Amino acid sequence: MQGTCAIGAAAALALVALGGAPAVAAGQDSTVSVMHMIPGITVDAYIDGEEVVTDFEHGELTDPIQLAPGVYDIQFFYDGETPGTAQPAVEALGVEVPAAKDLTITGNLTADDQPILSVFVNSTEPVEAGQARLTLRHLAAAPPVDVRADGVVIAQGLTNADEAVLELPAGAVSVDVVLAGTHDVAIDPVDVELGEGANTIVTAWGNARQESLQLAVQVIDVHSAPSGVPSGLGGAAAQGALGALLAVAGALGVSVVTARAARVRGDRA
Repeated sequence: MQGTCAIGAAAALALVALGGAPAVAAGQDSTVSVMHMIPGITVDAYIDGEEVVTDFEHGELTDPIQLAPGVYDIQFFYDGETPGTAQPAVEALGVEVPAAKDLTITGNLTADDQPILSVFVNSTEPVEAGQARLTLRHLAAAPPVDVRADGVVIAQGLTNADEAVLELPAGAVSVDVVLAGTHDVAIDPVDVELGEGANTIVTAWGNARQESLQLAVQVIDVHSAPSGVPSGLGGAAAQGALGALLAVAGALGVSVVTARAARVRGDRA
């Protein structure tokens, strides 16, 4: 069970105008990125019945976009299928985008291998000079894990949908994943650059049973200390722009919220 993923950018992104979006004051839009981490399928994404992403491959991440607060129905269809001809591979209905947050929305697997749409509110709190934020997420169909940096456990017993948020000295670290309480490597080491004043998000995804576990890396800006150097979306960046994609479950005080989602197709590639 091992593997790494340098997230690519092959998805063709379509821009749509969603009628009825509420008017909001300047600065109230949320920054939203979307990651597709359901192994083995290519999907088209729809919002309120309108196609917004085509040929979205697993392992891909969209560029961050500004999204106005509002309520949307989100659906992933197998590539080439449409709301008029098929049932969605996964959906989240009636979910709400809050104001002025940084969010990552993921299509991922539950611990028992069910596809789901999940929503994470990324920390953008200030980071002290010389420090970096590291966010670790477990979104794989896999048992509990420990995460190590340079061979030292920094997060213990993470289960599916868990996250740990740490502050570490800025610089390069080697991150790997082992089965909880053991030295059995589940995901091989990945070199990660922790930028000063940035939030680097490392996500375990894939399926342990299929030996497809991988690590994805996303970097977001945070409100840095005066001597901090914010980093943009780095090697995990996808090319293109989303006009409006996916939604965020409400509960603003919660670090991670899993939106209502349903697997309605049992035959994934």
